Amino acid sequence: MKNDVDLKRVIDAFDELKYEQRTTTSLESARNQQQMSTYIQSLDYSLRRLKILQQTVNELVEAKQLDAIKQEHVQTFKTKIINLSRQYNISYQDILNIMAQLKQSQS
Repeated sequence: MKNDVDLKRVIDAFDELKYEQRTTTSLESARNQQQMSTYIQSLDYSLRRLKILQQTVNELVEAKQLDAIKQEHVQTFKTKIINLSRQYNISYQDILNIMAQLKQSQS
């Protein structure tokens, strides 16, 4: 009976180790800073390659932030159009058509 319990503990420990290896050895499955740091350290990059990686990540983060700001501006613009349509009791599409006509007459 004791051997069964010990065997079960060993199997559980291996399962836990296997799970931990799966979650820390893949950047795709990394969900927090510690897991990402463990993965990056496992790559054993030189300082030069780490700086290139840092620069690349910084550029990607900046691009994502700009995209988020653009999306926020688009949403704000849509909200303003919706508010105009409510204020003047005109459909959303009619507001867009009026804006397009005004732009064409100014050009």
